[in-house]
Amino acid sequence: MNNIPVDPMNEPPSSVTCAVVDAYGAGRLLPPALRRYGVDHVHVRSPFPDTKLAYCPEDFTVEFQHDGDVRRTAERLRQHGVGIVVAAAESGVLLANELSAALGTPGNGMRHPEARRDKYAMHKAVREAGLAAADSITSTSADEILAWAEARGPWPVVLKPPSSAGTDNVIFCDSAEAVVAAHRKIAAGIDRYGRGNPTVLAQQFLAGEEHYVNTVSRDGVHRVIEIWHYYKRPVPGGRSINDYEDLLPPDDPGGSRVAAYVLDVLDALEIRNGAAHTEVMLTDDGPVLVECGARIGGGQLPDVLSRCVGTNQVESLALSIARPEEFLRRAREPYRLHSRLRCVNLISETDGVVPSGAGWDTVRSLASFAGLVMNLPEGGPAPQTVDLATCPGAVYLASDDPAVIEADTLRLRALERSGLYAGG
Repeated sequence: MNNIPVDPMNEPPSSVTCAVVDAYGAGRLLPPALRRYGVDHVHVRSPFPDTKLAYCPEDFTVEFQHDGDVRRTAERLRQHGVGIVVAAAESGVLLANELSAALGTPGNGMRHPEARRDKYAMHKAVREAGLAAADSITSTSADEILAWAEARGPWPVVLKPPSSAGTDNVIFCDSAEAVVAAHRKIAAGIDRYGRGNPTVLAQQFLAGEEHYVNTVSRDGVHRVIEIWHYYKRPVPGGRSINDYEDLLPPDDPGGSRVAAYVLDVLDALEIRNGAAHTEVMLTDDGPVLVECGARIGGGQLPDVLSRCVGTNQVESLALSIARPEEFLRRAREPYRLHSRLRCVNLISETDGVVPSGAGWDTVRSLASFAGLVMNLPEGGPAPQTVDLATCPGAVYLASDDPAVIEADTLRLRALERSGLYAGG
């Protein structure tokens, strides 16, 4: 692969101080990128972060726990000279918006900020902008959702929490009984952020090819960083999990249609500053939004992405904060695919143990192996994979030859079936 280095170190340090809200999961990658650009940064913890995600407290010398008083937290940030606030993880999206508005710093539109978290409001905003959106209903009543499902047809329909993330309690229902059971399960549970789900979202099932697009925006100008094609597999209980994703070249016909639609979605949701991860189903009638997260996309290996497309979302976000003029100059430059790249999500078909140390040697020896991202602690339990929360991690495979990637994907799945998670 062509290695395209990112070297901001020979530039003078930035004068801006950035507040990062919930630097968990992929969000933990942002502080080192900001540091490379000379950007001072502080951390704000929202009331309900996903603390199961990795976090690096050593990246911050200043950290605030938000107590619910936006004015008080904003004043503390003002005292530290904060000039921009960004959400690093899904749990920080709404708080980052509120703090940006209170500080008067570059942020996102505040006409309907809830549309960047609540998926019912999200689809409503997209529809009102004249874009295709999924038919949806939200209710505390299983009977109301069932009546909607039976009246609209056809089956299946999809039930989920309205403000969670990933594949958390996303349930496909093909009967009245399944709807009632799914509603009961979701309403009785808590989401990834420790909150209850008294209201349940139901949506039409979108048939087609699922994609996601990672972007970075500054002052309303959007840069497409990468376009991926999802491949999923069903699991027991009416759910599906991510099998693998392929990085698409910018001129891929389906990918380019999806990317153009995503730029319109960002405008509809008033995402003007920061990162976004947008999932879209390319149906027979065209692209339709699945959901959009106004934060960094998960499971990233920035160095691998930079070798394959010339940049990555984390670096581009740091650039937009440190040198907005330079970011704006680059924003409309399409990426070039220097190497094929696949992200294979690890799947444990039964309960087991996450490998550690030499336990990964057979995986690392794959011809196209490019990197490993862990979701679960090495040496710890590897429960049966039923959603993103129980996915052990992901393996990135890169090669100029798609056949090599395909062969290594099959080899990786064979390793999983033959005892990768046996703990021996």
